[in-house]
Formats: sequence, C-alpha cells, structure tokens
Amino acid sequence: MIKRYGVSGSAGTGGQALPFAAAAAADGWLYVSGQTPMRDGEIIVGGIVEQSRLAIQNCLDIVAEAGFEPADIVHMQVFLSDARYFPSFNRVFRSFFAEHPPARVCCVADLVVDCMVEVDMRCFNAKFKY
Repeated sequence: MIKRYGVSGSAGTGGQALPFAAAAAADGWLYVSGQTPMRDGEIIVGGIVEQSRLAIQNCLDIVAEAGFEPADIVHMQVFLSDARYFPSFNRVFRSFFAEHPPARVCCVADLVVDCMVEVDMRCFNAKFKY
C-alpha cells in the first residue's frame, strides 16, 4: 500500500498546481519530494542561510504531517545553485541535524525555480510497515 501526501492542493511558484505528491509512504519508508524555500507559493527573499532554513523546514513539516520524526530521516539530497553556498548550507544543516545527522549528497545544479537551494528527504520508521 502506498499513501500519498499533499496531492490535492499542492502549489508551486505562483500558485500553480503541481503534478506530483509532496511525499509518498510505503513499507515504512517516506519519500519527500524536493522542497525549495517557498512560502505561500513564492520563493522567499533572502540569502542562502534563510533559504536553506526554509527549504529544510518545509521538508520537516511534511515529515511531521506524515507522522515521522527528524530522527527517522535516513538520507537527504541537497541541490545548491552555487558551490560557494556549501559552507553556509552546512552550518544550517548542522543546526537541524546535530543529534541525528542523515546520510547526504550535495551537488551543484541549475534549479528549475529561481532559488539557491532545494532539498529532499527519505525517512524510515518500522511502525509504518503495512
């Protein structure tokens, strides 16, 4: 069985409907779609620190909505629009995950929306095995 979160009502930049789930859960795993530093359908104004905080928090909000916890996060992917953001992103990352750091990959990419960072998460919790 697969449970999908945020299918109806998900909106991207400018409030457009998105053709994918915010997250999908199956067999104890939760896969959170890439989140950008977006609030109310718009990318926030700010530097890499502010944008990183919101992108991670947006993922964590979906994780919590699905009943998972930060300690359940197994892996993250991070996409930065500029390699020079790496040290600043790491400081923000450490502030969120000092106790339970997940495995992670970080790469530089030309992002689809006009922002500095996008992150996604994979979580596992055996209590959600169907």
